[in-house]
Amino acid sequence: MGEYTNPRLDSVFNALCDPTRRAILARLTDTDARVTDIAAAFPLSLNSISKHIRMLERAGLVKRSIAGREHLLSLQAAPLAEASVWIEHYRRFWEGRLAALEAYVTRRKPAPMPKPPSTKRKRP
Repeated sequence: MGEYTNPRLDSVFNALCDPTRRAILARLTDTDARVTDIAAAFPLSLNSISKHIRMLERAGLVKRSIAGREHLLSLQAAPLAEASVWIEHYRRFWEGRLAALEAYVTRRKPAPMPKPPSTKRKRP
């Protein structure tokens, strides 16, 4: 699949590993938003939020448009679709493995239970 040499996929997963960045993306699913509006929703400085946004931009998940002093962000979902394809490949793999394990376990006969040791004493 080429996943070992896909820097874009690496940057998407790197961007998604932080809960603040995931929250920013969730906010942008509803509508585009100004950077200052997004920053107001977090207990972080504007500088910290800007660093998170730059990480999302580098991953191609967010696009910034500038009109005067206003910086408007919009979600770019295409990289998420690429990550979803990668995840789906491994989901199918593990579902197949787990189905094979289940089939093996259910068709295998259970081993007989060992008899408990006798509690009777032998007579001398």
